[in-house]
Amino acid sequence: EDPALEIHFKGHKDAITSVDFSPNGKQLVSGSLDGNLTIWNFRPQSRAFRFMGHKEAVMGVRFSPTGQLVASASRDKTVRLWTPSVKGESTAFRGHTAGVRAVDFTADNERLLTGSDDKTVKVWTVQRQKFLFSLSRHVNWVKCARFSPEGRLIVSGSDDKTVRLWDCQSQDCVSTFQEHGGLVNDVQFHPAGNCVAAAASDGSVKIWDIRMNKLVQHYPVHEGPANGIAFHPSGNFLLSAGDDSTLRLYDLLEGRLIYTLRGHDGAVTACSFSVCGANFASGGADQQVFLWRTNFDQGAGGAPQAETMEVGEPAQPRKQQQDGSRPSRQSGHQQQPLAGQRSAELASSSRLVTDVGRHGGRGPSSAFDDSLPRPSLAAPVNGGGVAAVGSSTEQQQQQPGSVPPVIANTLEHVVRQLDILTQTVSILEQRLTLTENKLKDVLDSQRPPSAK
Repeated sequence: EDPALEIHFKGHKDAITSVDFSPNGKQLVSGSLDGNLTIWNFRPQSRAFRFMGHKEAVMGVRFSPTGQLVASASRDKTVRLWTPSVKGESTAFRGHTAGVRAVDFTADNERLLTGSDDKTVKVWTVQRQKFLFSLSRHVNWVKCARFSPEGRLIVSGSDDKTVRLWDCQSQDCVSTFQEHGGLVNDVQFHPAGNCVAAAASDGSVKIWDIRMNKLVQHYPVHEGPANGIAFHPSGNFLLSAGDDSTLRLYDLLEGRLIYTLRGHDGAVTACSFSVCGANFASGGADQQVFLWRTNFDQGAGGAPQAETMEVGEPAQPRKQQQDGSRPSRQSGHQQQPLAGQRSAELASSSRLVTDVGRHGGRGPSSAFDDSLPRPSLAAPVNGGGVAAVGSSTEQQQQQPGSVPPVIANTLEHVVRQLDILTQTVSILEQRLTLTENKLKDVLDSQRPPSAK
């Protein structure tokens, strides 16, 4: 049976940058250039929640292995740990000097890594939120980074066109792979931990065996940059997303492309498998998130021949007809669907998300302004339609215990000023130490030899 598109989610106001499944497979989180992350529930008519708190684009999102936290990386130089609940409380990790693009948890939920445009990968503790160490051998932006399944290694990819493998204990770079002809946009560990894969701006997807430091598979299939990759939990399949509006699926045991999936209107920017492998998700520049049913790993007859599937225009979903015949298709599609393939039944979940705080007139008035670092509230969204907006009186009422926006803004301003003062004092102390050392050297050099 072939992959099938089940649901598409709409609500973001800019391109999707990252998607990830919750451990129980019942939710999906997406990050976007609109500066927000949204958690989507798969149940019909269920509510989705948009979490507002970052000041700039959200570049990466990740559920913790327990599902009790969600991490988000942003161009505002911070990483936030969110509690995925209606309250939407978050805490910020500040340590990078440029935008943060990558975030990942170890399988034991003890450590968190972050990758940044400041060319470093940093590792933190999750519970105490303490900085542990920094990895800094890349000479350009770090676009992506992941822990190995057992948490002993880190793989990172950069705009310096290299993929680096790091030992967490020694904090050394143990391998460097330089075969890419383009910028590295995404990296992933194989579920067995013995291989790494990378997607690059030259449209290629490559897999290395880290035991032999050898390139073992190369798929130059995308007609444009490859933006994201994801291993199926079985380790037998790999999914890639590209600027050519396609998702490509590879059979790793046979080393060949088996599916080309079309549906997004524009570049496909992110992809991810669920923990059990029953579903995968994709996000695109069309501001939509697609939920797919896997199917391809369930048949007993082996992998199918390489085929191209089109699911039609995502903005105008067409359901399968009652008599089982295929719905009509618009002219102009270059690829034809598989012969005899069941049409993808697409459940639309077009959710216009209620703005919270930023514009001051929409949604629950108890929400804090989304420019506040913490706590930030998630904006609830009614499934399957426009989010309900209360009357003007209801909008102006605040829930008990909430902080008035004016006070919250003032406190945030004070906190920012204190951060600036702390950084300034630290810089002055460093300069004072350097000046003292230089003065000592000058005095020592001016002393006569007899006085030394």
